[in-house]
Amino acid sequence: MNYWWVNQNQTYRHEVQGGFLWSPKTRKDGGRNQFYDNMSLVKPGDLIFSFADTLIKAIGIATGPAQTAEKPDFGNSGENWQNEGWLVPVEFTELEIQARPKDFISELRPHLAEKYSPLQATGDGNQGVYLASISQPFAQILMEKAKISEASFVANIEAVDNFEADQEQKAVEGRTDIGPTQKAQLVQSRRGQGIFKANVRLNETKCRVTGLSDPRFLIASHIKPWSQCSDKEKLDGCNGLLLSPHIDRLFDKGWISFTDQGDIIFSSKIGPSVLDLWGLADKRNVGRFSPEQCIYLEFHRNSVFRR
Repeated sequence: MNYWWVNQNQTYRHEVQGGFLWSPKTRKDGGRNQFYDNMSLVKPGDLIFSFADTLIKAIGIATGPAQTAEKPDFGNSGENWQNEGWLVPVEFTELEIQARPKDFISELRPHLAEKYSPLQATGDGNQGVYLASISQPFAQILMEKAKISEASFVANIEAVDNFEADQEQKAVEGRTDIGPTQKAQLVQSRRGQGIFKANVRLNETKCRVTGLSDPRFLIASHIKPWSQCSDKEKLDGCNGLLLSPHIDRLFDKGWISFTDQGDIIFSSKIGPSVLDLWGLADKRNVGRFSPEQCIYLEFHRNSVFRR
């Protein structure tokens, strides 16, 4: 994960509400600008600190890479900017505690970059900065002052996961070592459909947690994530469970898992109110799994489950 600081004095409302960053690609004279070049270096999953009105007001997570895009409607704020630039999709969370970096500049000063820093040693902002790279220690101090942690942004990571899954799907569609039928089967399996769901239904007849048995309302969920599977594993019915949608979400994101004997394991990071409202507080055992399923469940517990 990389960390970025964006100055949004003019564009805070537009970019935070709209869920993006946007900048020209070059200066007016066509010359390079490092703060614009940085847009092309942002990767999905990077954290971005929004600075406006002397405060860190929001933090976002990049959900995709930079793409060429026309200038959004910034009103008078963007009237002098070029019409074509970089757009980075970002899901922002506005902070309840908005920290003022100048108030703790003595803590930040040792971590200021010698070049392209967003702040001066006095704590005042550097003019002309748009998107600047900051170090992990610098970012950690900002999060501590705002009383948040990286885990606070776990909900927004789903958009990153979706982007990465789309890239995986495109990679499958572009393969030349398999035919169109196998391509279609692999893509459908990512969505919990096709031959994969059929294979899962040979092993599972209902959602083990809710008891729902109507397949129209159940999702064939991979135990070992699709993106980390071999072609064989993507279609293996033993690598799947039929789950109700809300159970699928909890399982897919690692909030719950299962022992081989069928006991539900709840992440320590999931709030009891979620379990109560979804009727899971009293759920304990869903039945023993087959030896073949247990191999995949071990992977899920070790690599997906949030302990």
